[in-house]
Amino acid sequence: MIRDWSNIVRIGLLLGVLAVAGCYEPEPSPKILGEEQRAVLPPAQLPPLKQRVLGRSVQGRAIIIQTAGQGSDTTLVMATIHGNEPAGTPLVNRLGEHLRANPQLLAGRRVILMPVANPDGLAAGTRENARGIDLNRNFLASNRINNATNGHAPLSEPEARALQTVISDYRPSRIISIHQPLTCVDYDGPAGALATRVAQYCDLPIKKLGAKPGSFGAYAGEELKIPIITLELPESASKLDAAALWAQYGKSLLAAIMYPEHPV
Repeated sequence: MIRDWSNIVRIGLLLGVLAVAGCYEPEPSPKILGEEQRAVLPPAQLPPLKQRVLGRSVQGRAIIIQTAGQGSDTTLVMATIHGNEPAGTPLVNRLGEHLRANPQLLAGRRVILMPVANPDGLAAGTRENARGIDLNRNFLASNRINNATNGHAPLSEPEARALQTVISDYRPSRIISIHQPLTCVDYDGPAGALATRVAQYCDLPIKKLGAKPGSFGAYAGEELKIPIITLELPESASKLDAAALWAQYGKSLLAAIMYPEHPV
């Protein structure tokens, strides 16, 4: 027993000498994956967003939403209801990546992302859809005007009906609709305080432009009383990549999602 104990002491002394000499390193303790580490995982290892095809455009393109989180406080973030205002699409996609990488932001929250509300218009570079209808005039509202541009009836277009489905199925607490090129933060419905918060995190001034006839803002904001922000990016935003767009407007989107809390 004494001999065995002497051997143990000798081995311990030997390992100590080797450690000092840099020849032996003890096995590191396992680390627990925290929120800050999850944020830098490669995209392939991040949990995917839930995807749903709401319908098809006039030309058969999928109208897609993505859902992040399962909370009751729901924010709809949408872009490119006018196909010639494309800067919002990469910005919304970048928001989705950020939410995937930072799931702690979704505690008690749910975010619905619609990167392309007018896929045919985006493909053609036109404001209207493939039938020449301005989708942002195709909703049921008290100020609606039926005509060849707005549609001869509300919700005559499949793309507008897809947005109607989002409202009825998910009942958003607030809506952010990204447009160009008026360079301001506009709002409809009871969204004055939300507009102030969003504008604190970007260089866009608040301007109350008023709800246009049959617009999504008139329908959701004025008729349904859902706070809706129209984030009007400048025309030059179309020349920016997703990283640059996120650097300029990402915190404004997070401010809307986290309202009344502040983004960190």
